[in-house]
Amino acid sequence: MDLKNIIRDVPDFPVKGIIFKDITTLLKNKEAFEYTLDALYNLSKNKGITKVIGIESRGFIFGGALAAKLGAGFVPIRKPGKLPAEKLSETYELEYGTDKIEIHKDALDSSDKVLLHDDLLATGGTMKAACNLVEKLGAKVELINFVVELSFLNGREKLKDYNVEALVSYD
Repeated sequence: MDLKNIIRDVPDFPVKGIIFKDITTLLKNKEAFEYTLDALYNLSKNKGITKVIGIESRGFIFGGALAAKLGAGFVPIRKPGKLPAEKLSETYELEYGTDKIEIHKDALDSSDKVLLHDDLLATGGTMKAACNLVEKLGAKVELINFVVELSFLNGREKLKDYNVEALVSYD
């Protein structure tokens, strides 16, 4: 299945000059959704994954489904102020400023082999921060996967120490 023909381009979102890759057209298509979930599962099965981490918020969609399919637990990484229990945070650089993500301190331990999932790889800053959180909690990043990669933004460079997979790449 050619996912590029299903993923919608939205010009000038969230700001003028950006072409946003919108996966909601993929999500509403039953066959494309199932195909994408199966493809992500095939990249991650037989790796001994014990926890799947989804990055807020679109990473929760396939992340949760992957966790169920892999027989693993699901852990959300969220924006500040969204998690109720004791948490660990990581600040990362944006083009103009910084941002922060958080994980519960008791979400992982040293026995966990983690799959990190998000819908899209752009510059890699958020995912690198997520990797840092996983490692601070003593777990191992086994695999990182995405539905879409914007390869022209060189996000893989920040993730060069990890096994990274994407189903669709835009140059």
